[in-house]
Amino acid sequence: MDLRKIKKLIDLLEASDLAEIEIKEGEESVRLARMPKGSAAAAPIYIQGPPQHTGQASAPMPMHSPTEAATGGSAKAAHSDLPDGHIVRAPMVGTFYTSPSPDKPAFVTVGQAVKQGETLGIIEAMKMFNPIEADVSGTVLSILGESGQPVEFDQPLFVIG
Repeated sequence: MDLRKIKKLIDLLEASDLAEIEIKEGEESVRLARMPKGSAAAAPIYIQGPPQHTGQASAPMPMHSPTEAATGGSAKAAHSDLPDGHIVRAPMVGTFYTSPSPDKPAFVTVGQAVKQGETLGIIEAMKMFNPIEADVSGTVLSILGESGQPVEFDQPLFVIG
């Protein structure tokens, strides 16, 4: 996207009462957001690490993914009951919905063929609805998320085979 267009979008955002603007042109996407006037920015949080010991070298601590940390084990063991296939995971924390509104049908159903980029569901986070898109083409083997329920980052939502 042209830098001049982005500058015009910034000017448009500043001149309006909008909190954010998102523009998509083909595969390119620009999202601009600002803090409301009068609100304070969050202060940085500093986390102190463990005290350093002198004279002895310590072994590095193993790192775990968020899923492993939450379950206390490996991600594979935690989801061993999942059907074989490509797992589409939640990209953020929020409330998961299988349809665009309560009176509308679900975006997809088990057994339905989907194409890459097709919307599978949505996650509401901070009053914004974010589409969950298929990152592979195939057949929906399982819908793991329950509509209207909160989801965690990296939580399995769909299995595509």
